[in-house]
Amino acid sequence: MSMFSIFNVSGSAVSAQSQRLNVVASNLANADAVAGPDGQGYKSRQVVFETVPMGSEASAGVKVNAIKENNEPLRKVHNPMHPSADAEGYVTQSNVNPVEEMVNMISASRSYQNNVEVMNTAKSLLLKTLQMGQ
Repeated sequence: MSMFSIFNVSGSAVSAQSQRLNVVASNLANADAVAGPDGQGYKSRQVVFETVPMGSEASAGVKVNAIKENNEPLRKVHNPMHPSADAEGYVTQSNVNPVEEMVNMISASRSYQNNVEVMNTAKSLLLKTLQMGQ
């Protein structure tokens, strides 16, 4: 593994974590969303990562394989005064769990920061190696 492939691995991980953060932001933005007139509410989404091994066609690293919807049932909240309430007074809301999403956001943010630190350390080592040759 060359020193330059570290940038490919960390760069792909930063890109993947960035997508994960975008999905988490979308989930959090729709945490209290109410189902539309068709009864279909917002379903939370999760990012599925895939490892790209060394020696494959692409450079080694990580990539987003898919973004999957959570199949848990939508929440039903009793609120007969809501305009979208059904005949029994229940409102269908998204299946987003804000606590899980906040944990997911912290995890993605820390992974992002760690990979940026790996790239900064590799850059620093390369610069010191170049300075030794002077």
